Amino acid sequence: MKNRLFTRRGMLALCFAITAPLLAEDERPVVDDRGVRRETAEKDSLPTLWIAGDSTVRSNAPMRGWGQDLGGFFDPGKINVVNRAIGGRSSRTFFTEGRWKEIESALKPGDFVIIQFGHNDVGPLDEKGKFRGSLKSIGDEVEHVSKPDGSVEEVRSYGWYLKTMARSAREKGARVILCSPVPHKKFDREGKFVQDWKEWRGWVEECARVEKADYLDLARDIGEAYAKLPAAEVEGFFADKGTHTNASGSLFSAKAVVSGLRALPGAPLDGYLSEAGVALSAAVR
Repeated sequence: MKNRLFTRRGMLALCFAITAPLLAEDERPVVDDRGVRRETAEKDSLPTLWIAGDSTVRSNAPMRGWGQDLGGFFDPGKINVVNRAIGGRSSRTFFTEGRWKEIESALKPGDFVIIQFGHNDVGPLDEKGKFRGSLKSIGDEVEHVSKPDGSVEEVRSYGWYLKTMARSAREKGARVILCSPVPHKKFDREGKFVQDWKEWRGWVEECARVEKADYLDLARDIGEAYAKLPAAEVEGFFADKGTHTNASGSLFSAKAVVSGLRALPGAPLDGYLSEAGVALSAAVR
């Protein structure tokens, strides 16, 4: 039995060692934002749409994340849109650095939270992955990782971090939307777009089900939209090899996010949309 378990674990480790570089082919430096003012809600009397994520949600030019364009589809007289995403973070580091705690502390009943991680969770748990990787599951298992300063970190699973964030936000009276990671730019030999994040999409969906959160499958929705376009047009949406979008790509993704939000049960955010947001149709499910 032990040999079987070891073999299975070994195969899983080998699988992720092979696939992680493919998923993380572009350099993602850990952004130091200590000198950058964090976005805050401008009007305390209004509900707030909080955004938690990585560099695919907020980044620096020429890269641009979809969260940076999302606010244009909402009426600032009806709702605040606060993008707290930051480059180089995984679900693990966004949580352990206290960034989630900042959002949680500011939440009030009637707020909304969109959470998208995964691009930095794919790597190793230790220094090889810049101490960003999370355990590749949605379970409660723990691994201990030694750090250069001599401390030992209890690393949890990708799903544990997502569920913990979703649960704490729900308990504060916020409506939570968990998103699968936006797709990479990938084409097969015939030039057809290739979907990715298959297993991770299932993990996010299950976390949403368990924590009574909404689920937005950005990997599927944006990937299917890419597949309908000429490869050259999709190429033009990216600022690097295939992870980070540029200004046109981020706007394309933001529109897909809004269409996805409009398709959620009860369309909870429809009443807060700007004219540009109302003009976008709900995604076909």
